[in-house]
Amino acid sequence: MSALPLVVKYILTAIVGMIPIIELRGAIPVGVFTFHLNYIESFIFSFIGNIIPVYFIVKYIRPLFDFFGRWKPFKIIIDWASERATRKIEESEKLQNFAALGLFLFVAVPLPGTGAWVGSLIANFLDLPPKKAIPPIVLGVFAAGIIVLALTAAANGGIQYLMQRG
Repeated sequence: MSALPLVVKYILTAIVGMIPIIELRGAIPVGVFTFHLNYIESFIFSFIGNIIPVYFIVKYIRPLFDFFGRWKPFKIIIDWASERATRKIEESEKLQNFAALGLFLFVAVPLPGTGAWVGSLIANFLDLPPKKAIPPIVLGVFAAGIIVLALTAAANGGIQYLMQRG
């Protein structure tokens, strides 16, 4: 992968950041370990890739769900996503009472299923306008990115240590 031009590595890292579930949590390590980007480059392009879909999900996902929900294969996926977002809203009083803070905290926790995609779905199901939904989601992605960046650096240091001892 080191033979790829630097711009291609940036674009691929951003694309990995756009992928649901993987998002920035997977894109930072991919950028560092697979594409051999430095930590800052990996963070920046993972972050950019992760936030690009946010506006479109918050603003346009419900009409798309309505349109594609007419076909069974899509309906299965849409029902799964809707049920997941609804369950997250019902489980969290913070999301119900303090939507912006709840969205930030939800997205900032770097665990599978808590990223910008599900956060954006939750914002949509809470009927939050993009002006109120996007800032806490973007800040949550930033916070999650800092955490993942620190964990990636720690893992990389541990790997380097083990390789030097072996």
